[in-house]
Amino acid sequence: MTDFSHDSVLLKESVDALNIQPDGCYIDGTFGRGGHSRLILQALGEKGRLMGIDQDPTAIAYAKTHFKDPRFEIQAGSFADIEAYCEMRDWVGKVNGVLLDLGVSSPQLDDASRGFSFMREGPLDMRMNPESGLSAKAWLQQVSEADLKKVLSQYGEERYAGRIARVIKEAIAEDKLHTTLELAELVKQISPKTEKNKHPATRTFQAIRIAVNGELDALHQVLEGAVKVLAPGGRLSVISFHSLEDRIVKQFMRDKSQFIDLFPESPVPMGGIEPVLKRVGKPIFPSKMEQEQNPRARSAVLRVAEKL
Repeated sequence: MTDFSHDSVLLKESVDALNIQPDGCYIDGTFGRGGHSRLILQALGEKGRLMGIDQDPTAIAYAKTHFKDPRFEIQAGSFADIEAYCEMRDWVGKVNGVLLDLGVSSPQLDDASRGFSFMREGPLDMRMNPESGLSAKAWLQQVSEADLKKVLSQYGEERYAGRIARVIKEAIAEDKLHTTLELAELVKQISPKTEKNKHPATRTFQAIRIAVNGELDALHQVLEGAVKVLAPGGRLSVISFHSLEDRIVKQFMRDKSQFIDLFPESPVPMGGIEPVLKRVGKPIFPSKMEQEQNPRARSAVLRVAEKL
């Protein structure tokens, strides 16, 4: 297995936000190459426990090789199933902290064979778990032009979604689209305007990757699951890297922190849903130094909430 390095964004800030108790029970829902897990383990005592979750087979293999610690275990699968993993371990309602780093890891981006990067020649794959589901190419072959336009517009916030969808489907029909660089060049050629310091294909790749992996549905599921498995006082620490994710996290934490009146038209109080979270502090952004040292940190934002 080839090792690709990864610098975790907002590493100290996201782990500090968990307010780690030495004997506590924690979950790193996006293990990657273990940057957050390593720091969490340093703060845990002998009775502390940490579960890492990842659906990428290379991340699982890395964990088994590099994290031989009796306090740690790795769970293969999607973080969307966090509640089921905790039920297996009798952890529901007992977890003291859940950390989620929603970015694509550097090893995935840097490994051309994974097909995530528009800067490297590779197959059109983009699957977080290359052993499951449709590759990006297979997905592009079966999706309709109308649905592809919708995905590019909603998930990529791409202003030229219609034009790009049409040209992609034409290239697929003519069997002229097989690799990441071919897709990147195709988008570049038909994009009339480019954003400063951003490749024209950035939004297209983001949108297709989100669709292929069902990322936004999984995010909704893991946020709901995290609230259920957390113990009172447990922390949820989430790092987002683009506006769609951050909007979901922000809205979720806001909604779960408010009383919901089930009978708003009633002149007398008749009950509602009590808040289950309280937001902790303000959103945290990477320092200028971190952004300079790691360009991938520029769009990151950390939000933290605590279980009531």
